[in-house]
Amino acid sequence: MAEIKMQRGLYFEEFAIGDSVTSAARTITETDVVGFAALSGDWNAIHTDKEYASTQMFGERIAHGLLGLSIASGLAVQSGFIQGTVIAFMGLDWKFRAPIKIGDTIHMTATVAETKAIPRLGGGIVTFNVELLNQRGEVTQRGTWSMLVKSKV
Repeated sequence: MAEIKMQRGLYFEEFAIGDSVTSAARTITETDVVGFAALSGDWNAIHTDKEYASTQMFGERIAHGLLGLSIASGLAVQSGFIQGTVIAFMGLDWKFRAPIKIGDTIHMTATVAETKAIPRLGGGIVTFNVELLNQRGEVTQRGTWSMLVKSKV
């Protein structure tokens, strides 16, 4: 397994099964959670009401699961390896394993699981095994992402 070089925009042919990348880390803030609630319309009290959340199973407010997924996507783009070469996000299979709490610092890892050339679409499908981990190395979310990536030729 090789670490993907942090270069901008890898083409389909540059991905090999087993290659991986680890993103920079990002700390989840109260502003992130409130902003996501406003954007999505999901004002569920487990995310936004400190007193209510303190009486629930996690004992405190937690970030929206979809906020974690959205940030993982952003971290992947910021890492640069798919910037400018992804044609389309094709699909995902995603599991929410543990809460992301306000103050947690998360990062993502992506490992190439499969590649399939589709010349008629100008590239191929790259499927990644992705994990979103907190500062303790605990997997908070994981799954597979499939992306259509441009070909060099």
